[in-house]
Amino acid sequence: MKRLLAIYLNDMSRIGRNWAATIIILGLAFLPSLYAWFNILASWDPYSNTGSLAIAVVNEDSGATARGRELKLGDEIVASLKDDKRIGWTFVDAAEADRGVLHGTYFASLTIPPEFSEHIASVLTATPQKAEILYNVNEKSNAISPKITSKGATGIQEEVTKQFIKTANGAIFQVMNEVGTELEQELPAIAAAKTVLFRLEDMFPELNKLVDTGMSDLDKASAIAAKAESYVPEVAKLAETGQAVTEQVGSWIDRSGEALDTLAPGIKQDLFLLQQAATSAKQLTGVLQDAKIDPALLQAELDRVSRRLAVASEVNSRLITLFERLNSLTGGKGSALAAGKLQQLQRSLQLQTTIVERISTAIAKGEKPADMLVADLGKVSQDVADGLEDILGRFDTEIVPGIAEGAKVAKEKLGKAHAALVDASGSIPDISKIVSDASKGLAAGQKELAAVKEALPGVEAKVKELAERVRSFENQGSITDILRLLKLDAQKESEFFAEPVVLKENRLFPIPNYGSAMSPFFTTLSLWVGALLLVSLLTVEVHEAGIAYKSYQVYIGRYLTFLTIALVQSLFVTLGDLYVLGTYAASPGWFVAFGMLLSAVFMLIVYTLVSVFGNVGKAMAIVLLVLQLAGSGGTFPVQLTPPFFQAIHPYLPFTYAIGLMREAVGGILWDAVGYDILMLLIYAGIALVIGLALKTWINASSAKLVNKAKESKIIH
Repeated sequence: MKRLLAIYLNDMSRIGRNWAATIIILGLAFLPSLYAWFNILASWDPYSNTGSLAIAVVNEDSGATARGRELKLGDEIVASLKDDKRIGWTFVDAAEADRGVLHGTYFASLTIPPEFSEHIASVLTATPQKAEILYNVNEKSNAISPKITSKGATGIQEEVTKQFIKTANGAIFQVMNEVGTELEQELPAIAAAKTVLFRLEDMFPELNKLVDTGMSDLDKASAIAAKAESYVPEVAKLAETGQAVTEQVGSWIDRSGEALDTLAPGIKQDLFLLQQAATSAKQLTGVLQDAKIDPALLQAELDRVSRRLAVASEVNSRLITLFERLNSLTGGKGSALAAGKLQQLQRSLQLQTTIVERISTAIAKGEKPADMLVADLGKVSQDVADGLEDILGRFDTEIVPGIAEGAKVAKEKLGKAHAALVDASGSIPDISKIVSDASKGLAAGQKELAAVKEALPGVEAKVKELAERVRSFENQGSITDILRLLKLDAQKESEFFAEPVVLKENRLFPIPNYGSAMSPFFTTLSLWVGALLLVSLLTVEVHEAGIAYKSYQVYIGRYLTFLTIALVQSLFVTLGDLYVLGTYAASPGWFVAFGMLLSAVFMLIVYTLVSVFGNVGKAMAIVLLVLQLAGSGGTFPVQLTPPFFQAIHPYLPFTYAIGLMREAVGGILWDAVGYDILMLLIYAGIALVIGLALKTWINASSAKLVNKAKESKIIH
């Protein structure tokens, strides 16, 4: 033990007495800090500087006119982009945009074509066309910038879609509100007429009985006849009111037809929205098969597709409700067909959502989603797209005409009811005359009363016929349900359809900037580089004149010297991260302590390789560094790397070293810390076994080779 410590103490003494050695050692201790600091500082917060990414914007939109209103949606998009500072939007002409993207002046370009507004406005026609925004990107200029600029372009598409849905649905619901308000104003008259009609219908059995009784009791019959005569004006009023009601309801059905004409384009646009969600899910399968995609961007894409599917499911549910109500009101084949198709589609959308959630969960856990799961997503997405294509293909030719046919049938029934009312109204004078004659007949005697009794069944039949027609109309749909559907708040409904889901984010381990998030990787990397610097410039052997040291004494004694310098390196790096750069760490003290542990383990591994294998050991340490850069998951999740690196990932020291430092930065889970430290201690134990058990034998075996190499005067 004394000789072992003597080696270490002699090393410290020589460093302290030799000013040149002191300066070199301090330089070696400080250099890894520069490596870590420059890399952390360079990646401090790149996503806050996306405003410097220049994207050319070309507006060639010629505008359009929709129902007397001039549309210039290209100008509106440009105006909104001028207020958006997240991306460096630059507004130029087409020639400048093409030239700039080609030569790298702009990372990408967005071109709003001349027919943009015209295609948006075509939703009000029988042949709507999807509007396009042309996106050109120069992927040669940088590996990451195309992903960021693509996100900006997608944001524009989503914002335009959101505003379009809000405006279109607002107009539709406004028309429905107006129809509902007019119908509601007539409800008292409708209710009063219906009450009088049913009262009169209920009175006929009693009236017949009274006429029979009047045959034997003329005085009582006269009183009853007088009572019946008093109801005649109400019956006349009922007939007049009934005619007005049927005319009003007929007008309402006409207005409903107009509302359907206005509603159809909005429904079709909602179907296009469902189609876009299906397309996004199909495109997601291609993204999932891209092994090089940024995991953050992949997670963002999964979240975006999940949001779209949630919106699509909600929109589809509302369409189902709407078509089911139309079916209950009109009985049209079109609404029944649409409701059935959309119910099938709803099950597929729910399955899509479940698959995307399972994939997102796997990605969040750092796992690769199963190939079968990705294939299922592609198949279900194709089924949804095919189903929507079928619905859109039938919309104008079967669904809308079917609903219109149902409304036509309802109007025909109402026309018959109106005709019956007109007929009944024409019979009112006869009824009045009959009742009057009944009164006179009572006075005249049995003969006139018998004539009244003979006429009453015909009058009763007409009143019952009218009452049955009113009941039949009510059975086809509750007028309260119709009013509730028509009087939905137009503004709230349109805002809901434009943005039905709001994302509420919960950050479990918040880290304020990207540089702090990367500090575990660059700190770990710099400590390994520091160990390589030390074994490259300092000797691992001990040569003292007249003193013979044993192999284990040289191995441990000289390691203590390397360990001391390595610990100083660690203090420079970790304290500099925290207090020079200002990186965030949830547990600063543990960040420093874990850094010192890593330095000790890394120094032991690298020192052992060089001590045992000489210059070959240095090469082995460098190769190990290269493998760990790609296979440790320090930058990209290891699940996104090729299978070889995923296979070696669990066997690399960096895997556990970076995990340990991340715990100190983000927030400590002690079970994870314990596991990482255990694995690092296992690596240290393996290095000690190799150094203590194999050093003497390997050094002796390779002595001849080493000496021969030194004779070249090139290899030391």
